[in-house]
Amino acid sequence: MTTTTEPTTAQEPRSDNPEPRHVDVLIVGAGVSGIGAAHHLQEQFPDRSFVILDAQDNRGGTWWTHRYPGVRSDSDLFTYGYRFKPWRGPSIAAGEEILNYLDEVIEEDDLGRHIRYHHRVTAASWSTEDRRWTVDVTRGDTGEQLQFTTDWLWMCQGYYNHDKPYQPQWEGLDRFQGLVVHPQQWPQDLDLTGKRVVVVGSGSTAATLIPAIAQEAEHVTMLQRSPSYFLAPPLTHELAVTLRQLDIPEDWTHEILRRAYAAQFNELARMSLEAPDELHTFLMESLTPLLPEGFDIEKHFTPRYRPWQQRIAIVPEGDLFAALREGKASIVTDTIDTFTEKGIRVSSGEELEADVVVSATGFNLSAFGDVSFTVDGEPVEFPERVTWRGIMISGIPNMAYVFGYFRHSWTLRADLVSDLVCRLFETMEAKGATMVVPTLRPEDADMQIRPWSDPENFNAGYVMRSQHVLFKQGDREPWTHMLEHADEAELLPKADLEDGTLVYR
Repeated sequence: MTTTTEPTTAQEPRSDNPEPRHVDVLIVGAGVSGIGAAHHLQEQFPDRSFVILDAQDNRGGTWWTHRYPGVRSDSDLFTYGYRFKPWRGPSIAAGEEILNYLDEVIEEDDLGRHIRYHHRVTAASWSTEDRRWTVDVTRGDTGEQLQFTTDWLWMCQGYYNHDKPYQPQWEGLDRFQGLVVHPQQWPQDLDLTGKRVVVVGSGSTAATLIPAIAQEAEHVTMLQRSPSYFLAPPLTHELAVTLRQLDIPEDWTHEILRRAYAAQFNELARMSLEAPDELHTFLMESLTPLLPEGFDIEKHFTPRYRPWQQRIAIVPEGDLFAALREGKASIVTDTIDTFTEKGIRVSSGEELEADVVVSATGFNLSAFGDVSFTVDGEPVEFPERVTWRGIMISGIPNMAYVFGYFRHSWTLRADLVSDLVCRLFETMEAKGATMVVPTLRPEDADMQIRPWSDPENFNAGYVMRSQHVLFKQGDREPWTHMLEHADEAELLPKADLEDGTLVYR
C-alpha cells in the first residue's frame, strides 16, 4: 500500500511585512471568515490596527488546501459570496474562481499588507491586569518563535483540521498494493488515466470528485456505507441569466439572487423540520429522471436520516448522475470487510478491484485551531464552557469567533457575526470599557447544558466524532447556537448587548 501525504506546491504570497509589536485586533485565519472580518473591521473602524495570521502559505483556507479534481462550492455563490462584494460568475463555482474572488477583496481593501502567512498560532494568554492577549506564533517557513499582543482576538480559522483529515483504520489496508489518497492531501501529479478508482464516501467531496475524474479513469466506483441526499440545481440560476440579459447592475443582481437563494434554502430548512416526508419525496422525485433506467434508488439514494439532518450534497446539472448514465461510474452500497491486495472486499463478498482508492471519508473538527488558551494563568477547557450566540465563549474576555451555517452558506453568517462584533466594539467605546466577557447570570444557574450539536438537529459523522473536544450550549438564549438563517437574520442585528450576559469592565 502507498499513501500520499505530500503537500502541494504553493505560489509565494506577500508575507514579509514588518511585524507589529501590538495591534488593536488580531484575526486568526486568512480564509473566507478572516478576510470578511477584516473588511468589516476596516470599514467601520478604519483607525484600528489589525493583523491577519494564517498557518498556511497562502490565502483561502479550505479553498487553498483542497485541490482535488473538480473542487467547487456546495453552496451558491450569491449567498456564499460576501454581502458587500457582488458575485459575477455562475451560481456554483470552482475553487479557483472562489480564490480569484477572494483575491479581488484582498486587493480592493489593501489587505495584503496586513496578512502574515506561515504564522501558526500555538497559544493565546489573556491578562485581565493588562487587558490584552499575548499570542504565541511559530513561523512554518523559518521555525522562528514570535509573540503578538492584542486588545481583541478574532478567531476566523474555520473548523477543519487541515493537517489531519479523518482516515478510518480499515482491516487489511497494509495489504493493498495500490495507492490510497485522501482528497485533503491530493497529489497534483496523480494521473488517473485508465485507472480503476474506488471512492469511499457519499458526501459532497465524493459527489464533486467522481464526475471530475470519471472521464479519464477506466471506471470509478462510489462505495458508500449509507446514502446521502442530493440536489441537482442548474449551474446558473435562470433569474441571473434574465437579469444579466437586461443589463441590470451587478450589485442589484447580486442582492436579488442572494435573497432568492436564501429564501429557497430557508424553505428547505423549514420543510426538513416541519414536513420531512414531503421534502424526502421531493428530493427522490427530482433524482429519478436523472438516473439510469431501472436504477435502485431505494438502495443507493435513500438515506437513513431525515433530509438535512446531514448536509444535502449539491450536484450542479446532475453531473454525478450523468457519469452513472454513461457507465463511467457506479455505486456500491455496502460496508468494507477488508482490503485485499487488489482492492476492497465488501461485506456481501464482492471484491472491488482498484488501482487507486480515494478515502473521501470526511475530516476532523478542530476547536479553535487547537490553540492552547489560558485566562489569567488558568487553562481553558472548552468542553466545560458554553457559547454566547455562537460568537463568544463563556468566561473568555475579548474573543470572538466565526462559525457559519451547516444548512446555508457559511458566509451568510460570517457577515452577521462581523456586524454584531463591530456593534459590540461600539458598545464598549460608549461605556469606556476595555474588556467584555460573556458570563452566566444567576438565573442561568439551572440551565441544562447540551452538546455542541444536538444529534436530532444535525448528526453528520464529522460532527459526532468531535463533540468531546468542543464547547457546549445551553437550553435558552443567548447560550445557544446553530439557529437557522431565517431566525438569525432577524435576531442577531437586534440582539441586546446589555442584557446582563455580557459583563463590561
